[in-house]
Amino acid sequence: MWRKLLPVCLFASLLVAWPGSPHAGVLPKDSSEQYEITFWDSIKNSTYPGDYEAYLKAYPNGRFVPLAQARLERLRAAASAASTGQAAHPPAAQTQAAPPAPAPTPAPAPAPVPAPAKNAQAPYGTAPTAAATPAKPAAAGVQEIKDCPACPALIALNPGAFTMGNNTDDPSEKPAHHVTIGHPFALAKYAVTVTQWRACVSAGACPQLSNENNSGPNTPVRDVSWDDAQQYLKWLTKISGKSYRLPTEAEWEYAARGGTATRYWWGDTMKKGNANCKDCGDPWHPDAPADVGTFAANPYGFYDMNGGVWEWVSDCWHSSFKNAPADGRSWDEPMCEARVIRGGSWKDDASYMLSSTRFKYDGSVRYSENGFRVARDMK
Repeated sequence: MWRKLLPVCLFASLLVAWPGSPHAGVLPKDSSEQYEITFWDSIKNSTYPGDYEAYLKAYPNGRFVPLAQARLERLRAAASAASTGQAAHPPAAQTQAAPPAPAPTPAPAPAPVPAPAKNAQAPYGTAPTAAATPAKPAAAGVQEIKDCPACPALIALNPGAFTMGNNTDDPSEKPAHHVTIGHPFALAKYAVTVTQWRACVSAGACPQLSNENNSGPNTPVRDVSWDDAQQYLKWLTKISGKSYRLPTEAEWEYAARGGTATRYWWGDTMKKGNANCKDCGDPWHPDAPADVGTFAANPYGFYDMNGGVWEWVSDCWHSSFKNAPADGRSWDEPMCEARVIRGGSWKDDASYMLSSTRFKYDGSVRYSENGFRVARDMK
């Protein structure tokens, strides 16, 4: 079972023993020290050299640099020895090897609509051979960030690592691969609502959308294209003074999993009432998604990342994860037309609610089941 990080508001109140200090101190809230410590905690048992390289790049003068360098040297020595068929020895300075983290098993996911429906009983996905450490939130549903009165509420996420995709089901979700996100970022607690979109329309910065598909003020806005979402993000950036964007596909899955490696964030089997889909339990209506926040939040405090509306992310569509970035950045291509959508919608069945579900849509086309949520960097 993955370890979970306490919310920032609780975590900041704990006494933490600082390396090199004979006494304990109060961990500063939302500080660079906090980000560094939580990043280190998320990778300290990793068997991936890239995790320690990412830490050293992000914190060249950090408190854990000597340990990171020693572990990186040990892992490289082991890899070199393995390639020559010899047993590797740890560096002399490393008196005790860090134990490997247990290998996770990521969720499988069927291809979302408009692809043909798939078997909801697909076998559990398999993970890469080495371990991955899950993301840890800075504020698991407790601390909210509001950059302006009209801005969506955000939740901060700390750096960390996880296994993305699965090796069992749809080819587009293979291979399951290790991703290290080395930067703190914030993601909207809910999908953008009709009311929030209308504020942009009233300001003359966003297009008017179908009233038929956007009648409920607290339902997620839908029938919105990727290009439409860019206009909203531009307006939000202007009124807030912060650089808003869509989440990357890796960031989205990192948040959606909520620190878990199961099929759904709540476990390996569907439980009624955890997602807004046609066979996921009440309340459900065939004509429109439920209001945001109607169903339970995941362990990181995010709502409706399973079902509700498909959510645009920033990445171009690729038919598999082969050669995908391992650092969580957006995977773009020149002249990109098809963009990734994630999460499934209220019109889909439970087989589309898995954390790794993904599909594509033309970025310039509006579709009644597509919406989005916003993100921004925390630096």
